[in-house]
Amino acid sequence: MRKFIGDKSFYKKVLTVAVPIVVQNGISNFVSLLDNIMIGRVGTEPMSGVGIVNQLLFVLYLALFGALSGPGIFTAQFYGKGDHDGVRHTFRFKLYIGIAIVFAGVAVMLLQGDPLMKLYLHDIDSTQSPELVMQYGRDYLAIMLIGLIPFGIEEVYASTLRECGETRVPMVAGLVAVFVNLGLNYVLIFGKFGFPRLEVAGAAIATVISRFVQAAIVVIWTHAHTVIMRWAKGAYRAFRIPIRLVRRIAVKGFPLMANEILWSVGMAILNQCYSKRGLDVLAGMNIASTINNLFNIVFIAMGSAVAIMVGQLLGAGKLEEARDTDTKLLFASVVSSAALGVILFVLAPLFPELYNTTDSVKRLATGFMRICAVCMPVYAFLHCCYFTLRTGGKTFITFLFDSAFLWCLSVPLAWIISRYTGLPVLPFYLCMQSIDLIKCAIGFTLVKKGVWIQNLVKEEQ
Repeated sequence: MRKFIGDKSFYKKVLTVAVPIVVQNGISNFVSLLDNIMIGRVGTEPMSGVGIVNQLLFVLYLALFGALSGPGIFTAQFYGKGDHDGVRHTFRFKLYIGIAIVFAGVAVMLLQGDPLMKLYLHDIDSTQSPELVMQYGRDYLAIMLIGLIPFGIEEVYASTLRECGETRVPMVAGLVAVFVNLGLNYVLIFGKFGFPRLEVAGAAIATVISRFVQAAIVVIWTHAHTVIMRWAKGAYRAFRIPIRLVRRIAVKGFPLMANEILWSVGMAILNQCYSKRGLDVLAGMNIASTINNLFNIVFIAMGSAVAIMVGQLLGAGKLEEARDTDTKLLFASVVSSAALGVILFVLAPLFPELYNTTDSVKRLATGFMRICAVCMPVYAFLHCCYFTLRTGGKTFITFLFDSAFLWCLSVPLAWIISRYTGLPVLPFYLCMQSIDLIKCAIGFTLVKKGVWIQNLVKEEQ
C-alpha cells in the first residue's frame, strides 16, 4: 500500500494546497445551496428559469476554464522552474483569450438567449407554466451577463495565483464574495430592510456585485505583492508575448479549450434530453446538482492539487516523483469521495424538503442525488485522470478522453433514449452515468502507462 498512501509530510503538503480550495469551494457551494433554496422558496418556476440560464452560462464558464487551462499548464511548470518572465507571458496570453471569450459569450446570449432557453421547455406532466419559466429566465440572464466581465478578470488572476502555489488569496476573495452574495440575496430576493422584493432579478444583482468584489480583492492583492508574485511586476508594461511560446500554448491549449466547449455543450444537450421527460425534471435536477456540487468539492480540489503539485514537479524535472505523487493523489481522491458518497446517499431525501415545490420534484431530486452518490468514486477517478493527462501536456488525448467520448457515445445514446423510448428519467439518468465506467478503464490505462510524464518548459527560454 506504500504505492498508494503517502507519509505525513506528503499529506501535509496536499492539505496546504487542497484545503484552501476545499474551503473556498465548500463555502461557495454552500452559499449557492442557500441561494438556490431562497429561489426555491419563491416558487418552482423561478427555480426552473434560473436553472436553465445557469445551464447555458455553464457552457461559457467551462469555455473560459478550458481556454485558461492551456497557458495554465505552462504557468505551473514555469513557476516550478523559477522562470517569472515565462509566468508573465502566460498571464498576458490568458488575459487576451479571457477577454475574447467573455465578449463572444455575451454576444451569443444577447442574440440567441431566447431560442436556447426554449429548448428546455417541455411541460409534460407538470404543473409549471412554460411562459413564466421563460420570463424568469430572461430577467435573470439580462443581469447576469454584466457579471461575466469581473468573472473573466478574476479567473485570469486567480488561476495564475493557484498555479504559482498561492491558493489562500483566491480562497479569501471567494469567501468574501459568497458572503456578500448571500447577504444581498436575502435582502434583494425577499425585499428586506426596506429594499424592494426583486426575486429572481435580486438574485442576479447580488451575484454580479459579489463578482466585482471578488475580482477587486484578487487584482489588488496581486499587484500589492509583486515581491512574492514577481511576474505581476510590469505585467502591463508591455503586451508582447514571444511568438514561439504563443505557438506552443496554442498547440497545447486549443484542444483543452475545444474540449471544455464541446464537453459543456454536450452536457447541456444531455440535460435537454432529460428535460424531454417534463419541466419537473429540470427542477429536480436543479436541486440535485446544487447538493451534488457541495459534496463534490473534495475531488474537485484533488484535481487542482494534481495540476499544481504534479505540474511543478514536472517543470522541475522530477519525473518519477511526479508519477508517485500523482498515484497517491488519485487514490486519496477516490477513497475520500467514496466516503462522501455514502453520506450523500443517506441524507439525500432530506434536502428537497427545504424547497417550496411539489412531491414529484422532490422524489426526482432524491433519485438524482442517490445515483450521483453511488457514482461519486467514478467521478473522482475520472477527474484526477483528466488533470493528470492535462498537466503533462497531453491535451489532445484529454480531448479524445473527454469530449470525443461524450459526443461519440453519450450524446447519441441519450438522444435515442429521449426521443425513441419511454424509459423513465431516473433509469435513463442511471444508464448515462454508468457509461463512465468505460472511461475509467481508458483513463486507468493512459495514466498507468505514463504517457503524460514530460517536462514542457525544459527548453523554453
